[in-house]
Amino acid sequence: MATAPLNLENPQRPVHVGVILLNSVTEILDVAPVEFFSMLGVSEDFGMPEGMLPPPQVTSQAIDFRIYWVSEAGPPTTMKLTSNIHLVPTDSFETCPPLDIVLIGAQRFNYTPTAAELAFVRKAYEESSAFLTICGGIGAPLLAGLLEGKTATGPRDFLPLMREQAPEVNWVEKRWVRDGKLWTSGSVLNGTDMMRAFGREIWGGRMGGKGGLLERMERVGAWPARDVDFKDEV
Repeated sequence: MATAPLNLENPQRPVHVGVILLNSVTEILDVAPVEFFSMLGVSEDFGMPEGMLPPPQVTSQAIDFRIYWVSEAGPPTTMKLTSNIHLVPTDSFETCPPLDIVLIGAQRFNYTPTAAELAFVRKAYEESSAFLTICGGIGAPLLAGLLEGKTATGPRDFLPLMREQAPEVNWVEKRWVRDGKLWTSGSVLNGTDMMRAFGREIWGGRMGGKGGLLERMERVGAWPARDVDFKDEV
């Protein structure tokens, strides 16, 4: 029997976050927003001076996020990211535990995912509580058949082509959009906009008030709060 998706708002166990890396070159700025979870988590220690650390009543709101970098082959095979980064995944499709939150970024536009990659994308989507795509990361779930009847967005300059090639999807021009557990974002840095909105939607009631961990993290990290419809563009 399949396990029900985790209640992210009030998890009673560690939250498994997975970044899916396909056998191509992944855009680093697309997957960098996974750092959002580290900043809300309990495991990172940046050696900050004691006076700069949040008080215990704030740090007690932290969530135990376990972050996985997942590829078809897994370690020790390295995966390529832009800017000449080579990353060793933590897991293969076989060793990765069920994921509660999934993030996927863009690959080369001429890359066709393997059958195993598409199968894992479907499995991860089915098991997850939230499935997040950034920029061209929308391509793999589209090819996996997960977007039919969904409202989604993607890179702004490619939306006309996407409407033509995938008319079964309701494509909208926004920085980000949510349709159930599917969260999609526009081009590159819109992933940071989406991640802030995601955090507010899921944990805003528990730690988003003034002085809460989420509010503090947003302020210290200067996470953007831009208009979802691009109305603030010059």
